[in-house]
Amino acid sequence: MPSPSHRNVQTRPTRPSNGRTRHAAEREERKEHGTPEKSRTPKRRTQSPERSPRRERTPQKRTRSPDRRSRRIVVEEENESESESELELRTPQKRREKSPAWTAQTRRRSPERKSKKFVVEEKHKSYESDTTARSSNPLSIDSLAKLDALNEKTGGQVKEREKRDRVWSEKKTVKEKVATGRVAKEKVKHRRRSDGTYGKVERRRVVSGPLLEEGRSKRARGGFVSADERKGKRRFGKRCWIAFGVVVLLLIILIPVAIVVSKKKSAPSGGSGSSTSGSDPSNSNLNGVSENDIPTAAKNTILDPFTWYDTTNFNVTYTNDTVGGLSIMGLNSTWNDTTQANQFVPALNQVWAYGTMPIRGVNLGGWLSIEPFITPSLFNTYQSNQNIVDEYTLSNILGPTKAAQVIEKHYSQFITEDDFASIQAAGFDHVRIPYSYWAVTTYPGDPYVPKISWRYLLRGIEYARQYGLRVNLDLHALPGSQNGWNHSGRQGPIGWLNGTDGALNAQRSLDLHTQLSTFFAQPRYQNVITIYGLVNEPKMTALSQSAVVDWTASAAQIVRKSGMNQTVAFGDGFLGIEKWQGQLQGISGLVLDAHEYTIFDAGLIALNHTAKVQYACTGWTGQMKLSEDTTTGYGPTLCGEWSQADTDCTTYLNDVNAGTRWEGTLQSTDRTVAVLSPDCPSKSSSCSCSSANANPSSYSNTYKSWLMMNAEAQMSSFESAWGWFYWTWTTESATQWDWKAGMANGILPSKTWNRNFNCTSAVPDFAGQGLTIDYRCTKRQRQVQVVGAGIAVPDPH
Repeated sequence: MPSPSHRNVQTRPTRPSNGRTRHAAEREERKEHGTPEKSRTPKRRTQSPERSPRRERTPQKRTRSPDRRSRRIVVEEENESESESELELRTPQKRREKSPAWTAQTRRRSPERKSKKFVVEEKHKSYESDTTARSSNPLSIDSLAKLDALNEKTGGQVKEREKRDRVWSEKKTVKEKVATGRVAKEKVKHRRRSDGTYGKVERRRVVSGPLLEEGRSKRARGGFVSADERKGKRRFGKRCWIAFGVVVLLLIILIPVAIVVSKKKSAPSGGSGSSTSGSDPSNSNLNGVSENDIPTAAKNTILDPFTWYDTTNFNVTYTNDTVGGLSIMGLNSTWNDTTQANQFVPALNQVWAYGTMPIRGVNLGGWLSIEPFITPSLFNTYQSNQNIVDEYTLSNILGPTKAAQVIEKHYSQFITEDDFASIQAAGFDHVRIPYSYWAVTTYPGDPYVPKISWRYLLRGIEYARQYGLRVNLDLHALPGSQNGWNHSGRQGPIGWLNGTDGALNAQRSLDLHTQLSTFFAQPRYQNVITIYGLVNEPKMTALSQSAVVDWTASAAQIVRKSGMNQTVAFGDGFLGIEKWQGQLQGISGLVLDAHEYTIFDAGLIALNHTAKVQYACTGWTGQMKLSEDTTTGYGPTLCGEWSQADTDCTTYLNDVNAGTRWEGTLQSTDRTVAVLSPDCPSKSSSCSCSSANANPSSYSNTYKSWLMMNAEAQMSSFESAWGWFYWTWTTESATQWDWKAGMANGILPSKTWNRNFNCTSAVPDFAGQGLTIDYRCTKRQRQVQVVGAGIAVPDPH
């Protein structure tokens, strides 16, 4: 029985050959037999969900398609002799011939409940015999007219439907809409089937990804079927797009890495060039460490190793433990103090007899306290009117984020473990490590990068331990600046013990030493840190001398109270060694730190080359011996800084873009007064920095011999006291301040103890050997009175 929701659509009956309709003949027959006439006016069934009682009818033969698709039922009367009125059956592609297979096909309701045009086919014999299915009463004339009109109308609908079908078959399938993240099932479409029949074509649920991967669907993502796909052409699938995405991602990652990783840059003018060498560290020790191991409160802080530029040889296991309020993050829990720097000195866990066994050490200048002349590359990219002259202005112009990136990279690359190994191999037994107060903390208004240098300082100490090197820990910059020079952090006025915040900065400095001495009083440092410096180069010529002495006494007491028994160093403040006689005698374990240079004093820079060597042997030696004797000086004394340079020609040595004394171009700065006439030995325009700043490969043999002798004479002199620390281990371009470069160029000994000259030997006449380019001789002997030393040195001319 047909579905009650379908409309009954009658077909136009065929006419018999005599011209009358079959129904008219039947009516006449009924009249003859006295059979009452029954109306056959077609009634339209409603689509109400409530079904009316069904009339009993004899079931017609019904066939069903195996794919359960909808059918168009064609009913034609079987009257083979009347072919002219035979109803032509239509399909979307071609006209079908009458076939027994189409005589009694069933109808199926569309799920969309849309009206369909059905052509009902009944066999003539069945029609006449089945009185329950069809009434034998003839139709009225009025009813017949209505039936004819309806059949004409539906016939037009068939043509219109076929036209729409042809258009629809050429259109692409509409993509299904995705709502709230779900893929809805597409509506059933009545379309032309592959076998040419017309009916429902139900689309499968479009879940294209899994189906495509399993090979169970040929539909494109979203249900869209392209023309190429319909033709059998293969298009890009999900896997292709995934592969394409992976390639793009790799390019995004690898291209910046390839740009960042650069080859080691060679040093200009013979310098070591360590600050620009090397590539980014691998940080392989973070492998296996999860970022989830870092507490939420510590992420993106100084304690988060995933924010560190360099994790090499750091312990990256998170800890928030502190000693003296200072973090131990990055340190290993064990250490070994049995290492010996060389065969001539004791191992770390053995006593060093200071005063009888000379120190042979080197500074790590320009590393944790940046100096323009050591690393000019950090400063020479700016215009002079930007006034980038120190770490303060450098950090300020870079800003917090960029400054942290640039400066930490400098910390990582300028001094590495290889440097400590090379220092040991060169015969050194001590290293002096300058660092700044912002390794511990910063204060309001400070642009410095805070605390990052702290872990590099601790790692540097561990490297020193590893190679048996003892450490002189030097606080190189205090709050407010203790001397107003660029290596104190900020060039300009002195704000330590001076000015509006002088007292505040003095107390801040004492608080820093409370923390630092508490931290370094730990047992792990008692053998490796053997000298603890209070402050580098306080400018006592511009400060209250008594205030500096009082502060020094307070700081030394704090260190002792914290439990440190190591030697405590204090600077001579440029007063002259003899001025310290009788000072600070009530505190044991102090050593006076003097910095000896011949190029920052007008009287010493004017000495010729022979006189400079002689002064090193007599002048420095005499001062060391005077200071060692408590009846004439303070007592224990060492030389914390010196160099072999005979000029102040090195770029940025006298502040950025300040000029030189040697050529008479030194402009007045906060650091020094102007020197506008040459201070070189000839005191003339012949003075030139070209020779001093040239690549050492161009040095004459005589000049190289003098540089070596000048260095060996100073080493000999300073060893008459506690010993010395050369300034400095490495630079970018300043060869005469660079032990590493000097050793490589044959102007410094390959081992600190392999020396050909000592002050018991005669000093040769370098002027007679041609080293007179910058010296103007006179015809008579004259005496050069050395300022502050009281020692007469004969002029070789």
